[in-house]
Amino acid sequence: MADHLHPAPPAAVRLTHYTEAEKKEILGDGTDPFGVAYAGLTWLPKEHHFGVRLEGRLVAHAGLFRLPMSIGGDSTEVVGVGGVAVAPDVRGRGLARQVVTAALEHARTMGPRHGLLFCRRPLVPLYERLGWRALDQDVHVEQPGGPVLMPLRTMVTPLHGRAGWPAGAVRLLSFPM
Repeated sequence: MADHLHPAPPAAVRLTHYTEAEKKEILGDGTDPFGVAYAGLTWLPKEHHFGVRLEGRLVAHAGLFRLPMSIGGDSTEVVGVGGVAVAPDVRGRGLARQVVTAALEHARTMGPRHGLLFCRRPLVPLYERLGWRALDQDVHVEQPGGPVLMPLRTMVTPLHGRAGWPAGAVRLLSFPM
């Protein structure tokens, strides 16, 4: 609920681009802004970008990428959500919800039945509050040397109604996003 002490967060908007400078504007210029360098993975850049600006400064981002998958041996596609970031000095104001909600609204227009993301374990409760659920199974992703087990938590959300996640082995047929 918004009031004079806690105004409603500004609406997230689609960004025409998302530069390295804008990422640094949100997360600073550390060498591992998402805390996932330990995984040693090669990641895809996102195709669609959404952000929230406060007083002209980009303070939150989420990106999307349509990805091929195999679930139970059947080929399908998902919309991958990645690059979710909120500047440390403005966390706790609902900006992650704003930017992820805007990204998922667009994802619903892209065709696939599910959204998919990878996150560090401490972020699982945040995404669960946003309607995502963790998959309790191994997920393999492509890497330059061939498929590897994803060390991060894999989370999914239906994009259309109550689309259930299919049963079977899960393999992302591309680099993760």
